Amino acid sequence: MSQIIYPTTNLKKPSNLVIERGEGVYVYDNKGNKYLEAMAGLWCSSLGYNNKELIDACSDQMGKLSYSHMFGGKTHQVGIDLAEKLTSMVPMNNAKVFFGNSGSDANDTHIKLLRYYFNAIGKPQKYKIIARERSYHGVTIASASLTGLPVNHSNFDLPFEALGILRTDAPHYYRGALENESEIEFVDRITNNLEKLIIEEGPETIAAFIVEPITGASGVIVPPPGYYEKVQAILEKYDILFWCDEVITAFGRTGNDFGSNTMGIKSPDLMTLAKQLSSAYMPISASLISGDIYQALIEPSNKVGVFGHGYTYSGHPVACAVTLKTLEIYQRDNMFDDAAVKGDYMQSKLQKLNAHPLVGEIRGKGMIAAVEMVANKKTGQAFPNGDIGHYAMAACQRLGMITRAIAGSSLAFCPPLIITTSQIDEMIFVLEKALDETLIYAMKNNLIVKE
Repeated sequence: MSQIIYPTTNLKKPSNLVIERGEGVYVYDNKGNKYLEAMAGLWCSSLGYNNKELIDACSDQMGKLSYSHMFGGKTHQVGIDLAEKLTSMVPMNNAKVFFGNSGSDANDTHIKLLRYYFNAIGKPQKYKIIARERSYHGVTIASASLTGLPVNHSNFDLPFEALGILRTDAPHYYRGALENESEIEFVDRITNNLEKLIIEEGPETIAAFIVEPITGASGVIVPPPGYYEKVQAILEKYDILFWCDEVITAFGRTGNDFGSNTMGIKSPDLMTLAKQLSSAYMPISASLISGDIYQALIEPSNKVGVFGHGYTYSGHPVACAVTLKTLEIYQRDNMFDDAAVKGDYMQSKLQKLNAHPLVGEIRGKGMIAAVEMVANKKTGQAFPNGDIGHYAMAACQRLGMITRAIAGSSLAFCPPLIITTSQIDEMIFVLEKALDETLIYAMKNNLIVKE
């Protein structure tokens, strides 16, 4: 117990694992136990733990300039250099970047930028945002409203209507398909639903559609082929901006530099980055907008005398220095190509667990995946609550691996990009043992639904 209010935790069951140190892909608790960190922390520690280059970059910058803000025209070279580097990498047109501290505040920033932009171009009625069911975009008042997970809404009285948040289908074929519906028919149906929503609400009132190219906390949902092509055609037809939340999927996670490229998304208008941006060695996020959007912001800020948005730690020089070094390592060591190869290996190893009687679906791309456990393998019937997921997660921990239960009864896997194939084998070995233990538990408690 401690005086901490723990984030995303059952407050009646607080911390029971005290992490003390990390090395490579492993972390160690205060009792000396070793764990393979199969979640890269929270989808973020891409370069693992105790990376000397990142530690040195942090120390060197602290010795040179530990802090300087970016308000009122002040700046620093390391921030300028990071902006140049980052905007040269993203698949956007003439991108401009605003630095923040987390994915949540970066998405919050985007909501404000969208309103500022449409006010600037004389379309103040165009403020609504379409988000998807089973999405995750953060936990501030605004970004939690974008999020499509009930656990992040309960008891918070979020202002969905005031913010103009609309909701459309999650592109999860396994859970969302109708009986005998093909993937093509599923995509046609849910994209038709999207278009109907736009028409009903009035396209002149809708600013943007936000997506994770592949979802994270909602279960690592990989949309079927053709989904994004149809979505982007609809958005273009109705003059609605396309917003990619790449907080989890950027920087090699999906086997490409960005999840947008993995999923065939063409030149988004807005992008959100965080997590692997600095390999989580320092808090930093980036809200990127196209050059056309940025140009419209200039004159209104001049009229008022200031662009009235910014954080104390926006563009923090130490965070910028660590991020620059992180991006340098990614490119110098060809880590995106390496992640593609190891990602294929990881996915192929995971797929071999499809035969396990507890496994309903294994899904993912590159170095991100989820294994969904079901009460009935033939029908895909879900367990009634998240107990099985939490039991399996605890079993993994007992066996020396940290993973995360998500979307009820799924286990997520998102190891550091530096993981080796032998360490992937270790991860799969522990997972299989944990699934066996969980199956025994489910059978003893009559949770398996028989034919």
